Amino acid sequence: MDPVNFDQLLKAYQSLWMNRRLWQKDMSSEDILRSTIRRDILDELTHPRLRKTPYEKFFMASRRIFDSSLSIEEKLQLQHVYLEEMENVKKL
Repeated sequence: MDPVNFDQLLKAYQSLWMNRRLWQKDMSSEDILRSTIRRDILDELTHPRLRKTPYEKFFMASRRIFDSSLSIEEKLQLQHVYLEEMENVKKL
């Protein structure tokens, strides 16, 4: 796999989740992407009583990524970041 271009990957993510506000002051594209994915996996944008488990959110995101029109490389890189963040969430 080629080195990850997080600016490009952040744009790919945003093309799948258009309603998400992603910019944050003084953060790199990698940090923004990782924190956004972590929030997605933890379902932090949903009311606590309606939240899905991290496993459900991971599955839903995986399906959305692989059903998208992104390039294979973007899909794999984005899925890899999701997998890394899922591993981090499991440690919490």
